[in-house]
Amino acid sequence: MSTITLDTVKTIKTLNNIAESGLKVFNNNYTINNDSENPDAILVRSFNMHEMELDKNLKAIARAGAGVNNIPVEKCTEQGIVVFNTPGANANAVKELVLTTLMASSRNLFEGVAWTKNLQGEGDQVPKLVEAGKKQFVGKEIKGKTLGVIGLGAIGALVANDALDLDMDVIGFDPFISVDTAWNLSRNVQRAMTLEQLFANCDYITVHVPLTNDTKGMFNKETFSIMKDGVTILNFSRGELVNEIDMAVALEDGKVAKYITDFPNENVLTMKNVVPIPHLGASTLESEENCAIMAARQVKDFLETGNIKNSVNFPNAYLDYTGKRRVAAFHKNVPNMVGQLTAAISGYDLNIADMVNRSRGNYAYTMIDIDEKVNGDVIPGLEQKINQIEGIVTARII
Repeated sequence: MSTITLDTVKTIKTLNNIAESGLKVFNNNYTINNDSENPDAILVRSFNMHEMELDKNLKAIARAGAGVNNIPVEKCTEQGIVVFNTPGANANAVKELVLTTLMASSRNLFEGVAWTKNLQGEGDQVPKLVEAGKKQFVGKEIKGKTLGVIGLGAIGALVANDALDLDMDVIGFDPFISVDTAWNLSRNVQRAMTLEQLFANCDYITVHVPLTNDTKGMFNKETFSIMKDGVTILNFSRGELVNEIDMAVALEDGKVAKYITDFPNENVLTMKNVVPIPHLGASTLESEENCAIMAARQVKDFLETGNIKNSVNFPNAYLDYTGKRRVAAFHKNVPNMVGQLTAAISGYDLNIADMVNRSRGNYAYTMIDIDEKVNGDVIPGLEQKINQIEGIVTARII
């Protein structure tokens, strides 16, 4: 069982360089202490946290980015630690790089620039050599070509919409598209009912899905066989989405004309017609600031009000904060938990003003507002009473 705490000054720890604009979100009620052994929250980018001890005081971890593979999410869930990410904060940065490399690779720009640089030392002959050699880099225009977008989340939807503006035909596939994304997606994006339909009809394919057991190796010998000859594949999601052995064969045979990836490794660098990008997808000043600000705001709101937005391990939950005492409890998703919480509160002759309960898998989150102002005394004994409830993971009074 954990204890309910009512903290005043809260400690934030960063495990990577977090943009100053994000840290400025925290006011005088917070201290940034990167040497703290028991922070209230951690802000992180790529630091590997899997071997870290997670202190009992830790309430939240925010990843200034989308992927959370570097965070022990399951362990955090068992300890009632909320893990946030920042979906969409870096979407524009990735979108711009996807479209930039799509156009540049179609015009053989990368190869042409590398060849031209090798002309150094040819003196006055350089212009003539350029005119004589440029024919080997004749490319293709993307206008009128078909782009397949797998995954229509924040990034995929932006890519699809802007590709339409570039006069491309766009086919999208996402069986789990959200309502918000659907509203923002152009009606001119054609819907593929299956991945096979998308694979068979696209000149370019870009993927924007997370790495899961279902998506790992989704680009392989079998799926390559469905695609058009000379297809270009862009991967700015995860390297493991591609079976690299099969990709090498497809590139050698010309089935895949080019493979553009933000995740180069030794195998990829030995392949023919690869455009290896040094993981620059979200590497813009604007993106880093957007992610830092979004992560900080989510942590601050959670610590001060208990509200959860963009958690990867607990349900989103929102309750207007009116300045009254609030019980915020993570617990097992089992029957009668809410009843036991309300009974514990009612046993102290306290009125319940409002509440919300949300579940996600085996766990749930409940916030209950009590008719008592924050500046009142802590209710004697309530902490102990709630901690006696079987199934409570963590709980605190705000």
